[in-house]
Amino acid sequence: MRNNSFADRNRCDVNLSILFTELPLLQRPAAAAAAGFTAVELWWPWPGAPVPEQAELDALRAALEAAGTQLVGLNFYAGRLPGPDRGAASVPGEEAERFRANVPVAAAFARSVGCRALNALYGNRVPGTDPAAQDALALENLAYAAREADRAGALLLVEALNAAESPLYPLTTADAAAEAAERVNAVTGLDNARLLLDLYHLARGGEDVGAAVDRHGARAGHVQIADVPGRGAPGTGRLDLAGLLERLRKAGYDGWTGLEYTATPGPGRFGWLTGTDGT
Repeated sequence: MRNNSFADRNRCDVNLSILFTELPLLQRPAAAAAAGFTAVELWWPWPGAPVPEQAELDALRAALEAAGTQLVGLNFYAGRLPGPDRGAASVPGEEAERFRANVPVAAAFARSVGCRALNALYGNRVPGTDPAAQDALALENLAYAAREADRAGALLLVEALNAAESPLYPLTTADAAAEAAERVNAVTGLDNARLLLDLYHLARGGEDVGAAVDRHGARAGHVQIADVPGRGAPGTGRLDLAGLLERLRKAGYDGWTGLEYTATPGPGRFGWLTGTDGT
């Protein structure tokens, strides 16, 4: 894939929960900056701690500031991620309680670093539990998260995942995730819930990605990319990601493009952006 035009047209940020993971968390912002990026995003960095010690939050904030990197996206607590979990908003019992405990913490951290997008993964279906009850719980929790995000000056993101890798996750199309976001907007009246368009998940799930971009690009709150089928860097698979991102711009999306792909550590992992083997 040619690369300079891609880089010129799209603001790219690095997901530090899937790239630079060979480094400790607090070293990753500086590594992203050294690779030429000014913006980063994160899954919730402490999967075992919805409410971490303040010192850990302060240390992460300091690392972002020292590196000169802007945090542009942050997940709420989502359970074991990476791992078997796919969020907690719709999961009854302790997981939903952890999600609710995390919401004000994540929102306050986002506000403190100027992060304007908070992603709430919906959660897997629980065998033996009424799906309608899970959906009602999710709506209640997502509305709470949307209100806290609004106080932080942020959007609430709702993401579709692919059924091949997340068979118990109920939001597996862009339409389903967008409808969930609109249900939240109807409850809160804030209009700050948006779809997170992850082009990898849409393609991996067999969706017509271009059609989804055309339908939802103008209302997307954030975009993430990886190539298909291997979740590698652009150019390693079959997706015309440069073309899809240009289509997104034409549809009205003007936000960040999150790089959420896997790559072997080393100077070549961002070579596709420059047309070289280096960063």
